[in-house]
Amino acid sequence: MSLGRRRLPPSARPGPLWSALVTQSRPRMIPEATVARLAVYLRVLTVLLDAGRTSVSSGELASAAGVNPAGLRKDLSYLGSCGVRGVGYEVAVLHGRIGAALGMERRRACVLVGIGNLGHALADYAGFGSRGFEFVALLDASPALVGQQVGGHTVRPVEELEAAVAETGASIGVLTTPAEVAQSVCDRLVAAGVRSILNFAPVALAVPAGVDVRKVDLSVELQVLSFLDQQRTDQQLAAASRPADDDRDGGARATVAAGTGALR
Repeated sequence: MSLGRRRLPPSARPGPLWSALVTQSRPRMIPEATVARLAVYLRVLTVLLDAGRTSVSSGELASAAGVNPAGLRKDLSYLGSCGVRGVGYEVAVLHGRIGAALGMERRRACVLVGIGNLGHALADYAGFGSRGFEFVALLDASPALVGQQVGGHTVRPVEELEAAVAETGASIGVLTTPAEVAQSVCDRLVAAGVRSILNFAPVALAVPAGVDVRKVDLSVELQVLSFLDQQRTDQQLAAASRPADDDRDGGARATVAAGTGALR
């Protein structure tokens, strides 16, 4: 029995739900762990671009980044459609997509506090500039360092921290200070308006909501490597002793078998 509803022609009928989801572009939140891996992919792609490569397979890119191909494809799915099945990815296009997702199209002004050996090395490193990060002010508490030229900048006294942030519009603070002063410097950076902090000091920083902190502890990373190295050594020693044990077990089995035969 007809209920009076008109049957739509095929061209006018709505498609399945999955079709609508595929055709509609929606922004997706990218997990923090994926963001970290995207930065690694970007570094690999930069090397490929410099080498003149125009395309790369998912397997090659995954291997160079230290991940598996399935994980790579899942990470890149947050950027939308990127590659071609059986062909791979256009290096320049994928480099641009990841760079845009990571905000690399904008220049990021950074202040560096603590110009010791590590701070000096960071200030001198030219690789940050090619990724959109620029140190706009260097600060230290030591009178012996203030006034020195490092990385093209004159080291300023740490008392000028707030003025340096205001003058440069810096949005990122990098701390390479001793642990005992890191929190107080962090508090001053936050009060001055800095909302992103990279902390190399060996101490956990307390910050208010809305401020992001990334901690880099080189000693912890070395301790992890030490553990893995010891674990590998232990496994190698265990594997080296295993054949001798197997030989003894085999000899014992042969002796038992021979004795059993003699009893027959």
